[in-house]
Amino acid sequence: AVSTMFSAKRLGEEVTTHFKHLVFETLIPRNIKLSESPSFGVPAIAHDAESKGAISYLNLAKEVLKKNEKA
Repeated sequence: AVSTMFSAKRLGEEVTTHFKHLVFETLIPRNIKLSESPSFGVPAIAHDAESKGAISYLNLAKEVLKKNEKA
């Protein structure tokens, strides 16, 4: 698992380096509430709006909207 995590981190760095203008700054962390929400048949924000994962998705949505305003 450690080598996989390292590889994912390195891949993320490479993508950011080569496609900086296409990569969002917001990161979605692994989170138990995110993985539970499909079992309940609801989006993460409805399952637990205060979880780190749900907040991260809201931040990503804000970032998408902000980037689209500039386009």
